[in-house]
Amino acid sequence: MTTTAQGVGAPGRAQIGSGSLRTDRWWLPPLATNVGLLIFLAYAGARTFQQQYFFADQRYLTPFYSPCVSLGCASEPGSSHFGMFLPDNPLIPYAALSLPFLLAFRLTCYYYRRAYYRSVWIAPAACAVPEPHATYTGETRFPLIMQNVHRYFFYIGVVVSLINTYDAVRAFWHPMDGFVVGVGNFVLLGNVVLLWGYTLSCHSCRHVMGGRLKHFSKHPVRYWAWTRISALNTRHMLFAWVTLGSLILTDLYVMLVARGTITDFRLIG
Repeated sequence: MTTTAQGVGAPGRAQIGSGSLRTDRWWLPPLATNVGLLIFLAYAGARTFQQQYFFADQRYLTPFYSPCVSLGCASEPGSSHFGMFLPDNPLIPYAALSLPFLLAFRLTCYYYRRAYYRSVWIAPAACAVPEPHATYTGETRFPLIMQNVHRYFFYIGVVVSLINTYDAVRAFWHPMDGFVVGVGNFVLLGNVVLLWGYTLSCHSCRHVMGGRLKHFSKHPVRYWAWTRISALNTRHMLFAWVTLGSLILTDLYVMLVARGTITDFRLIG
């Protein structure tokens, strides 16, 4: 049985000895993307299922455990702001109510699609570099057709960002000392600001604001919001990567304070 060559080896194409004539280090960006994603997934996965050192100074809740709705959250009084109703099981994250949707929001994100399509799926790895797949169906079949529900995960992402904002604001209140301000407050607030930058710069957010409008002049408020979000959208890739780093740093800070490795320096209180 004979098979017909495809891609760069297809009949009628110039027969060259290499799949690509590029001589630059085109493989470096896909490699860096793989390394960056792997670091985040490894750290986040380990911390999510560690189920300890997630609440510090009776007010700092790490975003990896927000909202903390497992019965295991009772080990850290004050860490559950919305009740505890999930079973305490080592296979169930304390923030199981939000983490699956946040993961889906990131996986279906337009930028992250481009990132892991090129680095993981190699479709293609770079411009003028052939992909190893014999056929191309795009996002028309399962599971990639699920990418089209990204806009719905965006709405859930907004809700989770509001919860993270609530956590950051509530962290200014200590159950015994009252209003306090520490370094951790700035860490949580900085992370929340960056998360909002990523959420609001989303392509789906831009579409919600003005994607279906035919006459901007009749909707001045939505047009104003659309122009601002469009400006943020140009930095969506930056926010996508920076927020991965800010999530790790925020969680690391809370963990180190909770373990007693470092002390949260207070400015007020």
